[in-house]
Amino acid sequence: MTPTTCPFCAVGCGLVLDVAAKRVVAVTPDPVHPVSRGQLCAKGWNAGPFLASPERLRQPLLRRNGRLQPAAWSTALAAAAEALAAARAEGGADAVGVIASARATNEDAFAAMKFARAVLGTNNVDHCARVCHAPSVAGLRRTLGSGAMTNPIADLDEADCLFVVGADVTENHTIIGGRILAAHERGIPLVVVDPRRTRLARAADLHVQLRLGTDIALVNGMLHAIFAHGWEDGAYLAARCENVAALQASVADWTPDAAARVTGVTAATIVAAARLYATSRRGWLAYGLGVTQHVSGTETVIALSNLALVTGNVGVIGGGVNPLRGQNNVQGACDMGALPDVYSGYQAVADENARRRFETAWGVALPTAPGRTSLAMQHAAHDGELKALVVIGQDPAVTDPGGRFVARVLERLDCLIVAELFLTETAKLADIVLPAASFAEKDGTFTSTERRVQRVRRALAPPGEARADWQILDALAARLGRPLGFRDAAGIFAEMAALTPSYAGMSYARLEARGGLCWPCPTPTHPGTPRLHVEGCVRGRGRLIPVVHTPPAELPDADYPLQLTTFRLHHQYGSGSMTRRAPLLERENPRGLVWMHASDAARRRIATGAAVRVRSRRGEVTTRAVVSDDVPPGVVAMPYHFAEASPNLVTNDALDPIARMPELKVCAVAVEAC
Repeated sequence: MTPTTCPFCAVGCGLVLDVAAKRVVAVTPDPVHPVSRGQLCAKGWNAGPFLASPERLRQPLLRRNGRLQPAAWSTALAAAAEALAAARAEGGADAVGVIASARATNEDAFAAMKFARAVLGTNNVDHCARVCHAPSVAGLRRTLGSGAMTNPIADLDEADCLFVVGADVTENHTIIGGRILAAHERGIPLVVVDPRRTRLARAADLHVQLRLGTDIALVNGMLHAIFAHGWEDGAYLAARCENVAALQASVADWTPDAAARVTGVTAATIVAAARLYATSRRGWLAYGLGVTQHVSGTETVIALSNLALVTGNVGVIGGGVNPLRGQNNVQGACDMGALPDVYSGYQAVADENARRRFETAWGVALPTAPGRTSLAMQHAAHDGELKALVVIGQDPAVTDPGGRFVARVLERLDCLIVAELFLTETAKLADIVLPAASFAEKDGTFTSTERRVQRVRRALAPPGEARADWQILDALAARLGRPLGFRDAAGIFAEMAALTPSYAGMSYARLEARGGLCWPCPTPTHPGTPRLHVEGCVRGRGRLIPVVHTPPAELPDADYPLQLTTFRLHHQYGSGSMTRRAPLLERENPRGLVWMHASDAARRRIATGAAVRVRSRRGEVTTRAVVSDDVPPGVVAMPYHFAEASPNLVTNDALDPIARMPELKVCAVAVEAC
């Protein structure tokens, strides 16, 4: 029986793997885990089947004569090293790049960022936070000094109001969703801001069903009402915040009536939402990808931070600004520096002192300028500037916007190297595929959405010749003449902790206790920090920043009269590479779907179950219709787990100018019966 951490969403639930005959025969919840408390969602209960799938990659594959064929590790590594060296020789260090994984361990992510910087000599390293919570990092660092969830999950039990924005919590973070519903049943008011009528929205005291991409207008309208009624926390603002007058002036014209005209929400509802949140003693504010995946994502995060600061809800029990991370280790991959502009612990690559610290530790000169984001690497590949790419445990051909464009640019590379569990859509395009170990087949750590660092423990051997991602990178680095110097996962963690102030007090020995530690944990005796900004914001005083409503980059017109948004299903995860190989989960959601309002469906003579074509300016996808009042008229919604019906074939790659986040949550489409 091996206690470990769930490999799916970022709640960080504890589970136990029961192994017999060299396979996982049962998965059970950890009865004493402080977060999941003896519970698991459907995905957690089904964390075993994909491990033994006959489709697992068991040996390296090398493209020969246009086909991927089995190869020895030595042959595959030699080919990969030769291709990377050739790309660097032709185009310089910035002709290569690395995409790390938010599903892999912290140790794997740290190895990926070290490999990019110390071996390849480039800051071209990124991961899927670019298409999920990059705006959280960018926005909250500007206002609070830290881009992470401020309060622990347990604080929602201490709240007097729960305010959830753009997050389908019961579906995507089910254990948190259950706690929200339980708190609501105890009488805690619940406000849900979401264009769709989700399960949580149906249960809420107040569902604020706004138009897609109008969150800033809504929040500014709420702030106007708060100042107008004197609901702000004046003492808190005076003692702990700056730029108060500028914010108040910026929302002076955003009356509830003005906000109503933009959002489609009645002025009375805007005032009611403001009153419920602002007059509660402690308001727990959480948000998800419905906030971040917009061209205005960073500024929307800033708007929500403004709302929490004005009402005195930062640094207090039961309050906070709490981004709900999607993948199991997306917080950790960010913490580990798998980003183009920072080392681990968010130490800027442009900071000479930080760079010198890593150069001294690694014994090599490091690049000084920030690298390319993952999407910028795609465009560089299109332009012939990026020639070779290493992709670790990510499937951008399915998860990134403009899927056909992504596939074309990946094929355009001189060499695409993919480390994966399965032959994903991205791996199918690769020149070299390297078999990777799963969470159950290696040691390491994950960092959950609440900054909780927890152990991941090896319960069985990897299938065939599969290796941990860090082992793959270490072997490849050795072929390139600069081995990473790692002996085991604990050693990687120790090196990372020595270079990362927020993790400096952690070690595998300290993390053996169930539930781990929350960073920052600066010394070996520090108990960890479940709650940030208690004595003051990390940056000093909380910064209030005026932001203005920016409409979506693409609005409906005569040719594309509907708006498409995307979402996730409870029984699936990411691109589906793991969950779709669990029979019980796949049975629940076996194919892609598009949700339509009855009025839109009737106009097009479409019924539930009918085959439909969804078209945008970038392409089209065929799927099945679900007629439902979960979406308002004029909006259709698709889950993105299904490669055969991926909405990202039609989504827009217009970018947030600050975080470089693509606008996955809204684009103009036409829907027609096939």
